[in-house]
Amino acid sequence: MPISLSNKKKMRNALFIVILIFVLLTARLSYIQFVWGVELSEKASSQQSQSRTITAKRGTIYDSTGKYILAVSSSVEAVTVNPTNIAEENKEKVAKKLSEIFELDYEKVLKKVKKRSSIETIVRQVEKEKTDELRKWLEEEGITTGINIDEDSKRYYPYGDLAAQVIGFCGSDNQGLDGIEAKYDDELKGTNGKIERETNATGESLGSEEYVAAVDGNNLILTIDMTIQSIVEKYLEEACIDNVCTDGGSIIAMNPQNGDILAMTTYPSYDLNSPYEPVDEELKANWSSMSQEERTVILQGMWRNKAISDTYEPGSVFKLVTASAALQEGIVTDIDKQGEFNCSGGIEVAGTRIKCWRYYRPHGPESLRQALMNSCNPVFIGLGQKIGVTKYYEYLRKFGLFSKTGIKLPGEANSIFVKEEKAGPVELATISFGQRFEITPLQMITAVSSIANNGVYIKPRIVKSIQNSVTGEVTEMPIETGEQIISKENAEKILSMMNSVVSEGTGKNAQVVGYNVGGKTGTSEDGVNTNKYVTSFCGVAETDNPQIVLLITLYNPTGEGGHQGGGVAAPVGGKILSEVLPYLDSLK
Repeated sequence: MPISLSNKKKMRNALFIVILIFVLLTARLSYIQFVWGVELSEKASSQQSQSRTITAKRGTIYDSTGKYILAVSSSVEAVTVNPTNIAEENKEKVAKKLSEIFELDYEKVLKKVKKRSSIETIVRQVEKEKTDELRKWLEEEGITTGINIDEDSKRYYPYGDLAAQVIGFCGSDNQGLDGIEAKYDDELKGTNGKIERETNATGESLGSEEYVAAVDGNNLILTIDMTIQSIVEKYLEEACIDNVCTDGGSIIAMNPQNGDILAMTTYPSYDLNSPYEPVDEELKANWSSMSQEERTVILQGMWRNKAISDTYEPGSVFKLVTASAALQEGIVTDIDKQGEFNCSGGIEVAGTRIKCWRYYRPHGPESLRQALMNSCNPVFIGLGQKIGVTKYYEYLRKFGLFSKTGIKLPGEANSIFVKEEKAGPVELATISFGQRFEITPLQMITAVSSIANNGVYIKPRIVKSIQNSVTGEVTEMPIETGEQIISKENAEKILSMMNSVVSEGTGKNAQVVGYNVGGKTGTSEDGVNTNKYVTSFCGVAETDNPQIVLLITLYNPTGEGGHQGGGVAAPVGGKILSEVLPYLDSLK
């Protein structure tokens, strides 16, 4: 029976509709495959696999004896969630419980729980008693997927503020942010591990799981001696409070035989366990009312290591460098030749009269020893003139005063000297007695330690050795020396004169019964026309066999004791050495 025209038309329309549907489905499938393919693949992967990080423990930081732990990582836990594996009806109560247990903002937690992602971190570095509370609740609620509790690590500093500016601290992600923690972050941080497992759409494990263990960071043994550091910090705080040092202070103790920094401290300090909180009670009271900018300035000042990051005019302590150059150049040979020099209360330099500190009652005839004991400016100006700019700058270079020491700590500053070609008679004169230029306390103590090291330049070091966390192998950090700046004989002459400074001169207040202590006091203006002073004392003990060089720097002492190095800083040196020297004897 022939097909009617109307039926043919119907069949043609039906065929067209089928073809159209086929084309639309093909286009849709192509769109899904090529446009949504990556996104859908990622979603499937996020639902069928989970990867979580196992935080490595940072290496432990020890003092030089290995007995005292200065920084250590303790085991804590972290909580993460896999939002896609938490049932929709459970999300709100999960967010509520997490916020209650860990004292978090509910809305922020809920946002994470509802997020379309494979994993979200809820909280890190929490104690096990908190996570145990979560485990118990999950068991009671019958929730078995979507919430993970893993090992984590938290940095802890057993001695709080001890050597704070040296050790530094870590961020919430265990990354070193300051001090040793930052400088040696690659050694300390280790390598994180991970847990990877395949799951079905409901988050249940499919049986395959890959566990990659974390590798803990290496341990550091510092040159800092816990006992000496504690003594130094005690007396620095006492000195800054008693002498009302408005800008704080710093002390460095260094072994001149190997460059080891035995102690390094800055006052005021801060608690390494709470680095974002001030220790000063007045600041604490006003903290909440301060702007973020004000807080940042205060915190950065608190963290600043003045011993290496701040420059100052060293004053008369620097006369040790001038005396060393004069002896080495043969300008002076007999340090006890009476009347070789004469102090008339001042000296003319290029039409400018530079006074001695005792210009009202001049020192008169002096030997070099007496000039150092009296801290007589005109004598050292005269020595600088005889040495000359070119030769003097050569010695500054040899003592390492034009470059950073290279100590393995962040934030080391460099000196500020007038360029050699611009150094005229007046500039040379002021440099000769320690003013109108700036160096760091670390540069100053390194120069004196080099004299105490038989005249051989010695580079300071802060890390003694590194211990591999896997093999236990210990790598010693090298002792680095430079050239022979002055002869051993001339170095001994400088130490002999320093001994006289303490026994009979301006450093009398640093005497320690039973020990040969040498030293040099210093007083300088903190910049021009500031009415602020920097008071210092550099001591060496014992002068016949130096074991320690000590530099005390006090910024703007405004107390009743005045601002002279002999009256303010030297007594601090005497107190410190009276405890440190017997301790060093006990180690022999």
